[in-house]
Amino acid sequence: MVTAVAIMFGMQAEPAGAARRSAPPPWTDLFESGPAPRHRGTAHRTAVPLPKPRPAEAPAAPEQPAAEKPAPPETAKPKEQAAPEPQPSACRQALTEDIAIAPSIPDIHGPGGCGGEDLVRLEAIVLPDKRQVSVKPAAILRCRMASAIADWIRSDIAPLAQKLGSTISDLDNFDSFECRGRNRVAGALLSEHGRANALDMRAFKLANGRSISLTDRTVPRELRENVLHSACARFATVLGPGSDWYHEDHIHFDLMERRNNYRICQWNVYDPLPQVAPLLPAERPEEAPPREVAAKSEGARPEAGKPGTSKSDAAKHGDSKSDAEEPDAEPKPQPAKPETTKKRRQNRRS
Repeated sequence: MVTAVAIMFGMQAEPAGAARRSAPPPWTDLFESGPAPRHRGTAHRTAVPLPKPRPAEAPAAPEQPAAEKPAPPETAKPKEQAAPEPQPSACRQALTEDIAIAPSIPDIHGPGGCGGEDLVRLEAIVLPDKRQVSVKPAAILRCRMASAIADWIRSDIAPLAQKLGSTISDLDNFDSFECRGRNRVAGALLSEHGRANALDMRAFKLANGRSISLTDRTVPRELRENVLHSACARFATVLGPGSDWYHEDHIHFDLMERRNNYRICQWNVYDPLPQVAPLLPAERPEEAPPREVAAKSEGARPEAGKPGTSKSDAAKHGDSKSDAEEPDAEPKPQPAKPETTKKRRQNRRS
């Protein structure tokens, strides 16, 4: 390109290298008073060492398995956390084996609110002297109801049994938990038995084999009244004979909560039934003397010799031939008739 320009202006063209060497550097005018700047040295490339090749006799490298891809967060299943165990209630902690043999059972949730929580199976009651009173059969109750039964037997019934010269050994459980209405009437309100909050008791048995039925009229009245007063002081409901015709052969106890702590105590302690007279009189003994038959009046006596009257009939009624022939026979005096009430009133007025 320089040669072309030189030809155009009539100048001699010089080689490109010579022109480059003869031309002064562009920065000469900037360093006229001082030495010219030094040229930088030539940069030399350094060879990077490479790794040595693998020897031929070396064993082959093991193949590494492909890394598993983690599952996406949407498909990962969360770990199920175990539910914490419920803490025992204060009643459960207080009802120890020194008071009653009552293991806990799972909660019951039935239809219509039937069932309950904090349930136990009352198998026996432990007396202060370590003797056990068996509950036959075992009763399914709420802990609070089972504790009330145990305290009642330990504090009230056991001392009464000692007054009878023995100790209480068994408790007759007629009914405890049962999912039903009151008195088993269809459509009635849920019974406290359905809430495991009631116990029906028929009798308790002594160690000497004697059975004390709470509804037996032959049991001493004082004993039954003592049981009545102690039960009504501890339970919210006490039903027995004379309450509703459903509790004539057992006693019902429960802890039903009502307004103002209202209580029901309906149990009639009946006296023994009077002795009933026999329906038929006793047979007349053979050694008894014959009965005297009172003579009838003459008008009612059959006369001998009349038609239709035989001698045997006359003999049956005490008539004889000599009696019929005595016209002047005096009649027997008749007892005076008692005065009527009307005649008495008239005599008093007069």
